[in-house]
Amino acid sequence: MKFAYDIIRRPVITEQSMAGLENNKYVFEVARDANKIEIRKAVEEIFGVKVKKVNTIKLPGKWKRMGVHVGKTPAVKKAVVTLAEDSKKIEIFENMA
Repeated sequence: MKFAYDIIRRPVITEQSMAGLENNKYVFEVARDANKIEIRKAVEEIFGVKVKKVNTIKLPGKWKRMGVHVGKTPAVKKAVVTLAEDSKKIEIFENMA
């Protein structure tokens, strides 16, 4: 059984994600094996809001070099969560915008 805090890793704070706040869209980094239903339930449980839609994006790792050493950054999965119109706002994003 997965816990909500294992699914939602952290919020993504970028210019583009902050522009989505006007449309009730919030961006989170989530566990790579989480599906849309699990993400919806986790956001509703943690923040006490009503989720309308969840879109997910898989971002592959990038190859990086430090001198002669070559490595790859970890792959991540992001979720764009759209809240219902009658739902309350998520507090952690309020002070960022």
